[in-house]
Amino acid sequence: MELELRLPLPAPTVSQLRAFVARQHTLHDVVVAGLASRPERGLQSVVVQDEYTHDVVVRWDDGVYLVYDTT
Repeated sequence: MELELRLPLPAPTVSQLRAFVARQHTLHDVVVAGLASRPERGLQSVVVQDEYTHDVVVRWDDGVYLVYDTT
C-alpha cells in the first residue's frame, strides 16, 4: 500500500505509519490492525464518494489521520 504524506511529520511517526499500513491490503486488514493497536485506532468515518468509491478515515493521533481511498 502506498503512503502519501500530506504534512511534515517526525521520522519516528512516519516509520510507525509505514509499519502500520505495510501489511494492509483490504479494508478488513485496516479494521483488524486498528482494533489490535494500542491505543485502538478504529474507523472514524466513511465518506461515500459514489456507489463504488469510499474514503475511510482512521484517527492516528491528535491532528493526524489516515485516509484510505477505497474502490
